Amino acid sequence: VVATLVEQGLFDYDEPVANYWPEFRAGEGGLTIGQFLSHQSGVCGLRETVTIEDLYDWNVMTSRIAAEVPHWEPGTAVGYHAILWGFLAGELALRVSGKTLGTLVHERLAKPLDADFYIGLPESQHGRVADLIGPNRARILPDPAAAQAINVPPLFAFALQNPTIRPYRDACSPAWRVAEIAAANGHGNARGIARIYAALAQGGSSGKVQVMQPETIAKMTRQQWGLVDDLVLGRPMRRGSGINLNTDEQYGPNPLAFGHSGAGGSIGFADPQRRLGVGYAMNQMQPGIEADTRGSRLVRAIINCIG
Repeated sequence: VVATLVEQGLFDYDEPVANYWPEFRAGEGGLTIGQFLSHQSGVCGLRETVTIEDLYDWNVMTSRIAAEVPHWEPGTAVGYHAILWGFLAGELALRVSGKTLGTLVHERLAKPLDADFYIGLPESQHGRVADLIGPNRARILPDPAAAQAINVPPLFAFALQNPTIRPYRDACSPAWRVAEIAAANGHGNARGIARIYAALAQGGSSGKVQVMQPETIAKMTRQQWGLVDDLVLGRPMRRGSGINLNTDEQYGPNPLAFGHSGAGGSIGFADPQRRLGVGYAMNQMQPGIEADTRGSRLVRAIINCIG
């Protein structure tokens, strides 16, 4: 949805973040919005302890993020910003549009595409949500990637364990569901995720509905960072402006596919070559922060079916 703001002319990826968020300390050296959105700001996590309740307070989080000393020189390295990315992108969107990221997602993507997906879940929808089952309560599937993740880089804790989010106790509460934590608490189902990515795979349109132009998608998926190790994840990643570019065939064999995985095993992506949108969502979480054996098998099966 941030890409639609670029299409609208509210900012450009090559502009400095400081033009729109001057208080953001990591942006003082000329960090561009494209770098900012592709996890290069150095603010992958906060050094000060963060509580779950802090995540519900937009002003508290964005003021802390703005004051944070970067973990590396902005624009010189990449590290998954995990939970904080939603506040970074959301604050930028709020400053240029006057609307929250959740409102923009609803107005510009979910509603026109009839996609069952929310950031900031209305209370009227709470009864439809399946509670999460954390890995400690689930049947753990063998996953080599999860085993490797035990040996994580030092910055992993800043990015993904401050705070530690307990799937059942924290992520199933009414307060969590209504909050806008865009990088961590999107609520929806596989059909909703697939509808959004299907539109992106077809040049920004679905039927008679056009949510963005093909040129906008091309700008969004222009590589901002290549195959150099991510300082948080400890492995190479390719990234566009707010989107992951296909690495290690996570989104099938097409190198032009793009999308994102989620904690516990969820995945969504677009394959423009096949005009294909894929979504996988589950409530039984597995260890790790990316697609696991279940999602990977489904992706392979889908590609095998359609060729």
